[in-house]
Amino acid sequence: MKRVLTLATTLFCLMATASLASAQQIAGDWQGSLDTGAGKLRLVLHITQGADGNLQSTLDSLDQGANAIPVASTTLKNSSLHLDVAAVRGSYDGTVSADGNSISGQWSQGLELPLTLTRVTDKSALVIKHPQVPVRPYPYHEEELTYENKAQNVTLAATLTIPQGKGPFTAVLLISGSGPQDRDESLLGHKPFLILSDYLTRHGIAVLRADDRGVGKSSGTFSTATTADFATDAEAGIAYLKTRVEVNPHKIGLIGHSEGGTIAPMIAARRKDVAFIVMMAGTGVPGDQVIPAQVEAIALAGGKSAEEAAKAAAKERDILKLVETEKDEAVLEKQLREKVAGEIPEAQIGMQLKAITSPWYRYFLTYDPASALRHVSCPVLAINGSLDRQVLPDQNLPAIRQALQAAGNTHAQIDELPGLNHLFQTATTGSPSEYARIEETLSPLALEKMASWIAKR
Repeated sequence: MKRVLTLATTLFCLMATASLASAQQIAGDWQGSLDTGAGKLRLVLHITQGADGNLQSTLDSLDQGANAIPVASTTLKNSSLHLDVAAVRGSYDGTVSADGNSISGQWSQGLELPLTLTRVTDKSALVIKHPQVPVRPYPYHEEELTYENKAQNVTLAATLTIPQGKGPFTAVLLISGSGPQDRDESLLGHKPFLILSDYLTRHGIAVLRADDRGVGKSSGTFSTATTADFATDAEAGIAYLKTRVEVNPHKIGLIGHSEGGTIAPMIAARRKDVAFIVMMAGTGVPGDQVIPAQVEAIALAGGKSAEEAAKAAAKERDILKLVETEKDEAVLEKQLREKVAGEIPEAQIGMQLKAITSPWYRYFLTYDPASALRHVSCPVLAINGSLDRQVLPDQNLPAIRQALQAAGNTHAQIDELPGLNHLFQTATTGSPSEYARIEETLSPLALEKMASWIAKR
């Protein structure tokens, strides 16, 4: 599960009027780090001056993968800079230093946070390289295609990669984590499913990966769908793979990451044509247990005390209980607003209320993954990173193991991979704030583990 509310979700552009001399002084690239309490966000402000003396700028939030974010307006008067970020109801007020190399001030977005920007002298330092991204031409066949989920009137756009050589091949369908995901599961500059499909195809496995419904080239509406709906999209992928002569119809498996790791056993429990499943950070307990544990773990990874983290988790449990029990939407909104008053900027309250009362969220809170796992008889590989702070291994792996044992499944392997985070990157703390900063997209340990396990099937 990767649903994260970002600093900026809308693009905006910065324009201002300033004296010619001041505009010349401030034009350029500026970088700073905003300490949110849960982690640090690196921001880069790009300022250019037009021929008329007006300033035009864009903002990047590097750790959120948000680039060229426009800001509503700016005012530069003498050495005082004011940015009005109307799209997120935020603003920045800073003072340009005498030497013109730094701007010290406050970012305001419901809360006041210090933010110092310094002039960028080496632009290459702002670029995070991802050396695992494959370069064409690939040593395998790649094909763009579409297939139908006729029951829900959705057309899925996808990419199929087929190994060189004579088939039919073992095949896998990749199922993405929560939130609107494209076929590469693109997140914060990373493309995990592109890396995974490339690795598996080079190791003799055909791979199908699709844009989520309502994302990229796929049709349908994402916002009203639940995990159960996404499961039917995945089943449409299985049906498509069976039509391909290059694929062995008796050796089609599922690899799901995060929410996808919850979906895979849902499908395998009701279909006997799934040859195997791989759960990458899939859940083993209901969401109303996963979320508070996640909140506490992320707070600890971000430097909060054990007492502060426990208090945040308890507050989250209270909120989730309200969402699960209060059926009157008006009463629920009033109670939730009272719960978070003074803790969340007013500009974000409405957005968060919409998210936690959505059909997807309500389903996620109450769905028990063990109910499906207790009926899965095909081989299962369940892996978690030891530093996963979103789907905690010590909470979920034992529950997965217990449910599979109840199913009498003797073909299950449960592994906790040392030093890896929720995205299966080699990490330091496991905090989501690290995701974008890590060059590695998928650990070779995880890639080899999955490929070798599938080969044995």
